[in-house]
Amino acid sequence: MKSNRLTTYIIVGMIAGIVAGYICHASFPASSTGFAATASLLPTAFLRLIKMIIAPLVFATLVVGIGKMGDIATVGRVGGKALGWFICASLISLTLGLMLVGWLEPGKSMQLEIPAADAASGVEATGLSLQGFITHLIPTSIFDAMARNEILQIVIFSLFFGTAMAALGERARAVIDALDAVSHIMLKVTGYVMMFAPLAVFGALASIVAKEGLDIIRVYGVFVGEFYLGLFLLWAVLIALGSVFIGPSVLRLIRRLREPILLAFSTASSEAAYPKTLEELERFGCSNRIASFVLPVGYSFNLDGSMMYCTFAVMFIAQVYGIDISIGQQLVMVAILMLTSKGMAGVPRASLVVIAATLPQFGIPEAGMLLLLGIDHFLDMGRSATNVIGNSIATAAVAKWEGELQSGAHAARTE
Repeated sequence: MKSNRLTTYIIVGMIAGIVAGYICHASFPASSTGFAATASLLPTAFLRLIKMIIAPLVFATLVVGIGKMGDIATVGRVGGKALGWFICASLISLTLGLMLVGWLEPGKSMQLEIPAADAASGVEATGLSLQGFITHLIPTSIFDAMARNEILQIVIFSLFFGTAMAALGERARAVIDALDAVSHIMLKVTGYVMMFAPLAVFGALASIVAKEGLDIIRVYGVFVGEFYLGLFLLWAVLIALGSVFIGPSVLRLIRRLREPILLAFSTASSEAAYPKTLEELERFGCSNRIASFVLPVGYSFNLDGSMMYCTFAVMFIAQVYGIDISIGQQLVMVAILMLTSKGMAGVPRASLVVIAATLPQFGIPEAGMLLLLGIDHFLDMGRSATNVIGNSIATAAVAKWEGELQSGAHAARTE
């Protein structure tokens, strides 16, 4: 009941935000900038509250999930299954984006001259360096990683810490119990924070619509529409893939995820939906130790929506400038993005950074990023929602493989 009410309030917040932003933009243009700045304080405050709980929640749940597995062999087996799924889902996402943009050719309707070589995009292309990836991957201090909310670094430390606890067995039982209590406390805190979600959704949409108006959607309507068509196709593929391993109950999982999906969509942040996604997966029937292990790892290695956007956007910019990318180059692009996208988690505007780093590799002007900056927020909304769906199905599938997914009848009694 409470979940249904919160979902309703989030939808109301979305509609009210769009209406308020449009009224301000159309009727009070002189005040729209000030209104947008004020309204943006609501999602800023909410996202800071979410970031406040992400680090301790990810650390506690992941370490407890590994520790409860009991031995290193189990950790390796579950981790191997999860990574296998992530690699397959990544290839599907990247390839589907490549195929759709090649078939629909959204960039052909916006033919532009190639800009000067020194034209800048405003996005620093730092995502392709191997040294940068390793630096972003391995923490020098877990406290520094937590202070900066570097999810990937927190996951790496938690994997080592949890595996060591699993190896110690009963000697680490007291630490496991303590961290288990911490994880439950953080989930309770999450419930309090989620009460502010409708206000955050209202502020996020009111701000962007008041500042940009609805014209930005009409100007880029073809690109936005075709990208969302691609996302819906990706949803269908992921759900179909999930049904093969989970069965018809995958549709019940999607229904359970409506609130985290709406939250990720409206705030353009899959991080904001992480705590609620974890809660709904356990209510769906996934065991705590599997969900607590696979989901946070997925947030670092399985960003399906973001990966699809990378190939879609790179090829779109190439089409705009009339640059031909051969099949061989496209395959190389998939391989490059397969690796660089794994360092996305926790990087501001991560997709744009990865795209900006990829463009020069294929002779595409980096200044083409300017074509995307104005609408990136709207695209990020769909990417974030897709990331939630992809990681949730992956978690449920691994739980099913491990025999730790409750039957539909038993799980349904908890709904």
